[in-house]
This record gives sequence, C-alpha cells and structure tokens, in this order.
Amino acid sequence: MTEAWPALPYADWRPTKETLHRFAQIVGKVRMALVPPRNHWWHVTLYVSAHGLTTGRMPYGEIWVEIEFDFVLHQVVVRTSEGRTALIALRDRVACARFYADLFAALQDVGVGVEILARPYDLGDSPPFADDRLHDSYDADAVERYWRILRRTDEVLAGFASGFSGKTSPTHLFWHGFDLAHARYSGRRAPPIPGADPVTAEAYSHEVIAFGWWPGDERTTPFPAFYSYTSPEPDGLREQPLEPAEAQWQDTGNGSLAILPYDAVRAAPDPAAALRAFYESAYRAGTDAAGWDVAALARP
Repeated sequence: MTEAWPALPYADWRPTKETLHRFAQIVGKVRMALVPPRNHWWHVTLYVSAHGLTTGRMPYGEIWVEIEFDFVLHQVVVRTSEGRTALIALRDRVACARFYADLFAALQDVGVGVEILARPYDLGDSPPFADDRLHDSYDADAVERYWRILRRTDEVLAGFASGFSGKTSPTHLFWHGFDLAHARYSGRRAPPIPGADPVTAEAYSHEVIAFGWWPGDERTTPFPAFYSYTSPEPDGLREQPLEPAEAQWQDTGNGSLAILPYDAVRAAPDPAAALRAFYESAYRAGTDAAGWDVAALARP
C-alpha cells in the first residue's frame, strides 16, 4: 500500500512557514557569502538531507563548514571539517532576531567569521533580521510534515531527472521563494530579457523548463502546489494539455505557470505517479511549444 502524503494546509502553518522562510534566507545568505558562484545562482541554494535541509559543505579558508536544519531533532547544527559543532534549538518560540544572533554566535564558536546582507529578500516590508521579533512561530509537527513533502518531491524529481541527458540543475531549495526546484535546459541561449536586473538575467540566460513545489504564499497560491514553467515562454504554451485533470495553467502576470495543487496529489491513488505525470506533461508542453529536440535530449 502506498504511504499517504501528509496534509499541510497553508493557513494552519502560515506563521511557522513565514518564520522558517526567514531562517532559511539567513542560512542561505551565509552559503551565498562563502561558496564560489555557479551559473543560474545554483551556489546559493539549500539541499534536502537525511534530517532536513543543508547547505552542504562550504569552504572557509582551509576548512569546510556546514549548516543543517535538522527537522527530526528540531535543531540547527553548525559543524566543521575539524570536528567543531554548535547547536541551536528550534522547538521554542525563537524569534527571527534571536535565530540570527544565535546562528552567528554559533559560527563564531566553530571558528567561522562571515558577513551577510542581513535583511530579507523580496518579503515585503519585513524588518531586518536583527530587528525581527514578529516572526517567532515554530510548529514542530507542521515542520515535520513539510519535510516529508520535500523528501517525497525530491524522490520523484530524482526519478524524473534520470530520463534526461541534457544540462540539468540539482534538485535544490531556493530560499528566495522557498521552493524546491529542478530545471532542464535545451542548450540554447535565451534572448536577453528587456530591463532585467543582473540576478534575473543570470537565472534565465538559457532556455529552461523548470519544475518544483512550494508551500504557498499570499501573492500567488495560498495553498501548497507543484509547478512548472518554460522560459522564455513560447507561443501557444498555455494551449498545451496537462495531466492529471486537476492541473491547470495560471496567468501570473509575468507569464504562464502550470499548477497542480498539492492536495490533488495527496488524494491520488498513487501520489508519486500523479506527480510524475504532471511533470512529464509540463515538459512535453514546453518542448512542443518551444521546439526542443526531445529525442536528442532523452537519456537512452
């Protein structure tokens, strides 16, 4: 029997999600400060680990340092290749300002000194991290369910990625939008985006079809959902069919987004198969509309 995927109603865990999003941005900015740049900003992302989310190894002089969100024991672990470790508890109502101070104290404890731009990225008028005592929610049960969804999605994306022989991204979490993402590339450069800032220009320098999951937000989908988009968007993309039946195209104002509500996947007899069908259909939609050489990009 297929194990059920957990419920994660957006409204129920929104305070925790918004707090955890800021924690992830703080940790992600440490990674951005320490790791050499990669194309499409792949050097700034977090990765699903056996206990939660991790930065992976980050160079600091002659040593490596890693920061991991442990969603099993509900703590943040800061460790170095020299065997030094510091812990930060998450179960209590830790305000963002306290987490920020504790993380940098922990880094100092293990011998790492690093500076970041200590304010949130694209989160409205949210205060700087050091002053943010508004975001202080941590529902451990909701966080565990969130992590289970990350794991299941990561597993599906790993199988999905195995059928493609072209350039692909890792499956990783972008702390900007708090979404788990994977991308396939045609190999062709994309035309410059008029008026694009340097971050956007680098992210979309080549033709891409992206796939992922995010827990929802107030601006786009106030519910958890799987998604896909093609950039640059080809003519006729929104007329392409999607699977399963609950999937649909959404006009974001900046382009077309294929959306499949998480609860539709949860309710499916085989959630992993339903999600794989969605990603496959979104890929076909993008390749058909954009004229990718699917046969050449397929893995034998």
